[in-house]
Amino acid sequence: MCGIVGVRGHPQAAELTRLGLYSLQHRGQESAGVVVVDDTGRARAKRVLGLISDGLDEGALTEIAGRMAIGHTRYSTTGSTTIENAQPALAQFRGGHIALAHNGNLTNASELRIALEDRGSIFSSTMDSEVLVHRLAISSAEQPADKLADALDGVEGAYCLLVVLGDTLLAARDPRGWRPLVIGTLDGASVVASETCALDIMGARYEREVQPGEILAIGPSEVRSTFPLPRRALHRCVFEHVYFSRPDSIVFGGSVEAARRALGRQLARECPAPGAELVFSVPDSSNSAALGFAQESGLPFEFALIRNHYVGRTFIQPTQAGRDAKVKVKYNAVRELLDGKSVVMVDDSIVRGTTTRGLVTMVRAAGAREVHMRVSSAPITGPCYYGIDTPNREELIAANLTVDQIAADLGVDSLGYLSLDGMLASVPGGPAGFCHACFSGDYPTPPPTDPDKLRFGCGC
Repeated sequence: MCGIVGVRGHPQAAELTRLGLYSLQHRGQESAGVVVVDDTGRARAKRVLGLISDGLDEGALTEIAGRMAIGHTRYSTTGSTTIENAQPALAQFRGGHIALAHNGNLTNASELRIALEDRGSIFSSTMDSEVLVHRLAISSAEQPADKLADALDGVEGAYCLLVVLGDTLLAARDPRGWRPLVIGTLDGASVVASETCALDIMGARYEREVQPGEILAIGPSEVRSTFPLPRRALHRCVFEHVYFSRPDSIVFGGSVEAARRALGRQLARECPAPGAELVFSVPDSSNSAALGFAQESGLPFEFALIRNHYVGRTFIQPTQAGRDAKVKVKYNAVRELLDGKSVVMVDDSIVRGTTTRGLVTMVRAAGAREVHMRVSSAPITGPCYYGIDTPNREELIAANLTVDQIAADLGVDSLGYLSLDGMLASVPGGPAGFCHACFSGDYPTPPPTDPDKLRFGCGC
């Protein structure tokens, strides 16, 4: 999961792109980068490991100003955290430059890479996104949109792409629509981003979603839309509404905040907690679901866990050691609210159980008499091959234990998950048209025969 931003036709394109990336920092915290094309047509990149503030702060892009830019915040699903894997990618070829930013995961990247290497291609990174750069470079098509369509022919998996070819900014979304991508306008310029919250911070006006299977070619004077990719059944990632997207965004045409409130209300109907005295969330992504649970159940909502906002999201830490360390410094319990109480702790998901186990211990240490865990999504029982860091079933607590066993492992008095049907019915546009493979095992594409093949990289 990553965040991408692109601006075409604005004199402050670089600075606007950097600003938009701040709104998408929740989508990736391992690296950040911007590629800018200046008025002479020269493309230059600035990439850093870590957060945007670790090297892309105000003033960092003054030497590479231009009217077109793309940016990226990276969360690797499988690739290593190195500067070589930071995006956007930038390469020179016989037709000039190619810059590319990718959000998603290509499920047949291994096969595509081997085919390219057999033709003599030499790779400089371990990310799957570089496969697309090479396929763009060898395309014989003349127009930028046709080159991208050619490069995407036979590519499987999830992708939202921003590509710069010459003076054209291309935006593309895979035919199944796994990840969100929106387009807006600002002072006559075109702005593309993963979420609408990035448009908001830039002052851009939201126009619409980039449609599944669509390629937009944004040139100096017009925006052209084509649908060259084969049509597929819609499979938008439901986890975008559950966890990844910001609550102030419109994703897949619906409010994330409204979706999470609805998830919480449905959770309260399906899994009430008789005798509980208050509800609190695991902040921040569970706040709205906990509010919905409290409203439906008639219990007071309290801020019983305080989050240190100078610590990143624990779920998207690339290593288990990193997740363990972040849990210890990220939260603190409010004893005055918890002492002697029977409480409902609402979280959006339980993946590995590491964070939850530590939080339950913390809440009990603060004096809670009973801890009832409620989860506003279904149990995650399978790996995701489309951009979420759950590649192995061995890491997934719900794939290996029953609900009662998970409750005992976490140390809670009771545990309730939202049903799959209840989850899908609660999100805007549901229940049809969403990918729920990690919950149901119903994969829209054939899973890789050897999932470890994905280990050589993932661009985001």
